[in-house]
Amino acid sequence: MRALILLGLVGLAAQLVDGSLGMAYGVTSTTLLLAIGTNPAAASATVHLAEIGTTLASGISHWRFGNIDWKVVAKIAIPGAIGAFAGATFLSSLSTETAAPIMSIILLALGLYILVRFTAFGLPRGNLGKPLRKRFLGPLGLVAGFVDATGGGGWGPVGTPAILASGRLAPRKVIGSIDASEFLVAIAASIGFIIGIGSENIDFAWVGVLLLGGVIAAPIAAWLVRHIPPRILGSAVGGLIILTNVRTLLRSDWIDASDSVQTVSYIVIAVIWVAAIVYSVREYRKDKAHESVEAVEAEAEKREAEPTAAS
Repeated sequence: MRALILLGLVGLAAQLVDGSLGMAYGVTSTTLLLAIGTNPAAASATVHLAEIGTTLASGISHWRFGNIDWKVVAKIAIPGAIGAFAGATFLSSLSTETAAPIMSIILLALGLYILVRFTAFGLPRGNLGKPLRKRFLGPLGLVAGFVDATGGGGWGPVGTPAILASGRLAPRKVIGSIDASEFLVAIAASIGFIIGIGSENIDFAWVGVLLLGGVIAAPIAAWLVRHIPPRILGSAVGGLIILTNVRTLLRSDWIDASDSVQTVSYIVIAVIWVAAIVYSVREYRKDKAHESVEAVEAEAEKREAEPTAAS
């Protein structure tokens, strides 16, 4: 019963993050599942099975609001599914002792990306431009899908910024298209894990509870994104992912660090983490102040123009 409650909280926390940042459901939930001692392949399988439900709901919502470019989905979803199936098969073939450090390295890299990306730049931004080509989206989907399955997450953190950086698609359509295509990726990864480790090694009650936690969190995330700035939340979540996966690596057979080395590492990470959050808060306040000044200036210019127009 205690494990199910913890899983429900994991699903809730992961959806709060994903609903506020537009990414990191898999990264957050897999990190937390590993932290409570779940087998790496089983953790990723559990997350991807739950994501079949969450990505379907998300994709339908984005479709209803017109946030999906179906040409992009068609070009990236199938390569993503192939990469995810390959990643699931690869992870399933590894022993737990080997898989745990590999997954932690991938998650650590994604955590570093989230921390740096949101601390330094805030929300990703993009500009409208030319259509995205298949020769760009195909390899991107293949890599993102493979990373997503082997790391238990990564489709959003890898795919979203790459498409935004191309400057060829509106941000809302980038997020909507990535979310919609992730449904196929989640199915392919789940099939790969079921073939690789067998359905008997997957606790479907865990999947259900993880999914339930995500469903409960969805409306809370909608409220949260209005009250906690994504820039600050991204810094906080990135630091948590880094700290958790560094802990796994330091305790693995690959490193087997002494207690003193572990303690110093945690202190260093904690100091950087706090500094990142403080910086994010400061930059967020500066941005808000700048926006307020621009709004006042725009209103003043509008009032000055009104008498001229009237005369």
